[in-house]
Amino acid sequence: MSGFIATADSPELVVIHNSAFFPDIDTTELRDSMLLDGTVTFARLHEAVINAIATVNADLCAWRLAQQGSGHVTLDAVPADRVDDESVLVAHYRRAVYCLAAANLRERFRSFDATADGHQVADRLETPIDDLRRDARWAIRDILGVNRTTVELI
Repeated sequence: MSGFIATADSPELVVIHNSAFFPDIDTTELRDSMLLDGTVTFARLHEAVINAIATVNADLCAWRLAQQGSGHVTLDAVPADRVDDESVLVAHYRRAVYCLAAANLRERFRSFDATADGHQVADRLETPIDDLRRDARWAIRDILGVNRTTVELI
């Protein structure tokens, strides 16, 4: 586990509003899904989510424009399978944002706790950070409908 501890500054429920096409992000759901407790202050979480949304939205910009050109006004309106009454595209989008935000926060964990124990925890988090970035990349590729892995022969 990451060693995060609860603090009092986090609002109970905060939704970060996205562009009209992409879904809003509920920070309470993000905290629960990514196992982030309150040592990640709301200000740090907010910044990480804003940056993650901006990155994912930029990666999907051309795809979004093509979907809007086809008459789909939201990501949820784009034809896709549904699981638990939710578009898998929305689930992939949320996963990409959550994973990038969590990776960003965990990368900065070392600067939060500079003790020897803090460095050991940060060292243990390095692999999960790479995993989070990979999962975000895969979620974006799943939305785009392209293969997850590119293999090039030398």
